[in-house]
Amino acid sequence: MSRGYHTRWEVPDEHRADPAYVEASAAIALGQAVFDARGALGLSVGELGLRAGLAAEEVERIEGGGTVPTLPLLRRLAHALDAQLDLSIDSDEVSLSFVPHAA
Repeated sequence: MSRGYHTRWEVPDEHRADPAYVEASAAIALGQAVFDARGALGLSVGELGLRAGLAAEEVERIEGGGTVPTLPLLRRLAHALDAQLDLSIDSDEVSLSFVPHAA
């Protein structure tokens, strides 16, 4: 009998502990958080790039999950998005969100 693996993605536990998986998870979480915050502000990729001192291509790479977050990059992005960065790291999960500063 089929266990339905073909109908949804399941990541085996042994892969979740792999450093490459954790790194990719952080990159994807950063990309989604930047995309969401940029969209909420109504900024274009280029506008965010100017604010952060990054090329538009770098912003696109970040949003696409192609950049592993570093503290200096996170700080630049939080400043450019006029937001506080909330970061949560669990054993195999990373979540990031940019919370707008109060007006």
